[in-house]
Amino acid sequence: MEPKYKRILLKVSGEALAGDKKTGLNYDVIVDICRSIKKCIDAGVQVAVVVGGGNFWRGRSGGSMDRTRADHIGMLATAMNALALADALESLGCVVRVQTAITMQQVAEPYIRNKAVNHLNKGRVVIFGCGTGNPFFSTDTAASLRAVEIQADIFLKATLVDGVYDKDPHKYPDAKKYNQLTFSQVLSDGLAVMDSTAATLCRDNNMKMLVFDLSRPDNILDAVMGEDIGTVVCEK
Repeated sequence: MEPKYKRILLKVSGEALAGDKKTGLNYDVIVDICRSIKKCIDAGVQVAVVVGGGNFWRGRSGGSMDRTRADHIGMLATAMNALALADALESLGCVVRVQTAITMQQVAEPYIRNKAVNHLNKGRVVIFGCGTGNPFFSTDTAASLRAVEIQADIFLKATLVDGVYDKDPHKYPDAKKYNQLTFSQVLSDGLAVMDSTAATLCRDNNMKMLVFDLSRPDNILDAVMGEDIGTVVCEK
């Protein structure tokens, strides 16, 4: 079976890397996620990853701390997660490059778009850390930006729920799941799937997104193969 998508941008939340621990890194969980990524590579798919940092830090964790400083700490948290993902992927036999939006040349390459695309063309997994490198921008926005920059066929947003709902399904049993919707609907209805900057970026650049549940890691492979999972978000 041929993959439906040839180049993907996968967004993995920091919380997903913590598993049941909720904080820190759960290496067994990380390896399970990476096994599914490797299956995509083995199928001939080019894979880029943006990783969040919520298992270590969120900007709002800073309390009265200056927002810019708090966001910089969050960027460093994503770099730790990127290195952990790289280690797990390499243990499975993948060739990996970590690129960060903040220069830390002793541990990662600086983000250079053309270099990232070259790595992808050579079958390497590219992991983007440190968000956009700017405070006040979420890692969802970073994922949207990188997806557009590398001309990904789709932005795969792996979450803790199985799609987009009209309200929180963990709190409201009558929450309605969408099978498909537009970014304009996400913005007009205030759906909490991503922040407005990320949604606008995807909408204005015709980037297709699939939101799905990562509790079953092989959903990554199913998404790449075009299986009917999650919620598709696209403007056209």
